[in-house]
Amino acid sequence: MHEIAGGSPDAEATGPLAGIRILDMTAVVLGPLATQILADFGAEVIKIESPEGDLIRSSGVSVHPGMSSIYLALNRNKRSLVVDLKTAEGREVLGRLIPTVDALVHNMRSAAMERLGFGYQAVAAINPRIVYCASPGFGQDGPDRDRPAFDDVIQAACGLAALVSIGRDAPTYAPTLIADKTTGMALANAVLAALLHRERTGQGQYVEVPMLETMTAFVMAEHLAGLTFHPPKGPAGYDRVLADGRRPAPTRDGYIGILPYTSEHWIAFFETAGKRELGERLGVGDRERRNANIAKIYDALAEITRERTTAEWLAFCAEADIPATPIVTLDELPQVPHLVAVGMFQAMRHPTEGTITYVRPATRFARSPASVRLPAPVLGQDTDAILNELGYADAEIAALERRKIIVRNKA
Repeated sequence: MHEIAGGSPDAEATGPLAGIRILDMTAVVLGPLATQILADFGAEVIKIESPEGDLIRSSGVSVHPGMSSIYLALNRNKRSLVVDLKTAEGREVLGRLIPTVDALVHNMRSAAMERLGFGYQAVAAINPRIVYCASPGFGQDGPDRDRPAFDDVIQAACGLAALVSIGRDAPTYAPTLIADKTTGMALANAVLAALLHRERTGQGQYVEVPMLETMTAFVMAEHLAGLTFHPPKGPAGYDRVLADGRRPAPTRDGYIGILPYTSEHWIAFFETAGKRELGERLGVGDRERRNANIAKIYDALAEITRERTTAEWLAFCAEADIPATPIVTLDELPQVPHLVAVGMFQAMRHPTEGTITYVRPATRFARSPASVRLPAPVLGQDTDAILNELGYADAEIAALERRKIIVRNKA
């Protein structure tokens, strides 16, 4: 078991962002995922929370209030500073912190940040070199710029809900926070690109990563299709993935995820099944004919796979180099042999939650490895230390606590 006692700002960072300091004013899923990626890559991330704490602290499975499974999964390698930004004294704390950081990241509506006094212009006046990254629901040049947005709303607005609902009686959402997480990864990339620009030019800048626009680009990468051309050559939608029958294939004893992709794959599949003539009639050896008949081909595949067990098909696919996998449940993932071999699921000792499992950073750097140095902090865990670093005396910190401007937690 990989044990981390946690809580020390002196924990060594070895990632490529070691020495970079991030002011994290994000909440829920999108922003915390982005800043955790940056933290895993070595950045020091200071998480700013209101006295009530991040809403996601109460979502998921919990042993203790405020330390949910989702919060724990998205906030490792961060320090927690709790301050009430609705007060003048709280805003002064943030004003002292801004000159010390390289980037500020938030996923509030821009109007809310402006009301607090920390819109881009105000922050850049304090720290002209800052990379200021905002991730609102909608781009700030459009009429929807002030609308609230969460994952469900963006799934519906970007066409994704319509896609995953094809063949269903009613619209539905993908059962994962795909809009939040995809935009979160885009947000992390944007911070990295802007930091590289600053390294080369010395210039900070405002960066915007709106959810709707990010997810529209994500969905339409393959689905723009006929709308690509002027005049349109057909409707939107990538036929191969929209074809009826594209789903896990039934076997004699279960299901398999199988995708013969090249002409060689398809020919080998039909020949091994003793269905060479059927394959020829469907044109599996010719890309154009195969694409035109893809729904019929998928139907034929689903009938053929019923004739053997999952294990038999997996052995054949391994021999023929055809992409295939068993259907893995969420509960089975930690026991998948490949994931065990690469140490994807690890354990740490959390100071308040006991031993917890986490998923390690997936990206590997040969010379500057990403690392998990700190477990997710309890609310206000690092308030004292950070305020001391900013020059606040212990008596001043105690006075701020009495007036409920800050929250301290030395657990």
